[in-house]
Amino acid sequence: MNDTVLLFHGIARTKKSMAKLASFLSGHGYRVVNVGYPSTKFSISDLIDIVRPEIDGAAKEAGEGRVHFVGYSMGGLIIRAFLARYRPANLGRVVMVGTPNNGSQVADFLKGWPLYRTVYGPAGQQLITDQTAMTDLFGTVDYELGIIAGNRTIDPVSSLIIGLRVPNDGKVSVESTRLDGAAAHIVIPANHTFLPVNGIMWSQTLSFLKDGRFTS
Repeated sequence: MNDTVLLFHGIARTKKSMAKLASFLSGHGYRVVNVGYPSTKFSISDLIDIVRPEIDGAAKEAGEGRVHFVGYSMGGLIIRAFLARYRPANLGRVVMVGTPNNGSQVADFLKGWPLYRTVYGPAGQQLITDQTAMTDLFGTVDYELGIIAGNRTIDPVSSLIIGLRVPNDGKVSVESTRLDGAAAHIVIPANHTFLPVNGIMWSQTLSFLKDGRFTS
């Protein structure tokens, strides 16, 4: 297999958080590039320019192989913005995991708090549910996309903000992960914080990368 998978971590995380998934996919024959970026220092628009050289290099090295993208949480938004502006010719499939495609009510609640602004930076202000300003940034989905959402929470405060009867992973509601144009969407029993190390997520990601569908 000549295919490459590019991994993108979430906000306020590092590529170490995706290391176990990287090892899993490597073990199944993929060449994996685990991309790190300063997620709390810049806006999403600036971040895609920062990661572009590494992505372009990986796409070039892939040769005849395809380049797949997997993004956790805000990593999925980085992918959306990147593909809207700089899509590689050899693009393969895309998987988003716990990505707040329609924003997070938690970000709405916290966006004005000085501590939140300090910790999460410019990109943190772009995770709100009013996504009208981000339409041009993210474009439309015209590629093979699979979305994985979690529905287990260990954060009662965040879940209260989202809504007690609203299925969510403690940070993002299941509904917010949905995106027009996606080929597949699946909900797994997982919490947002631990999605990157969830074995069910790994196997479902592998299934979509290989076959373009999730296993029921």
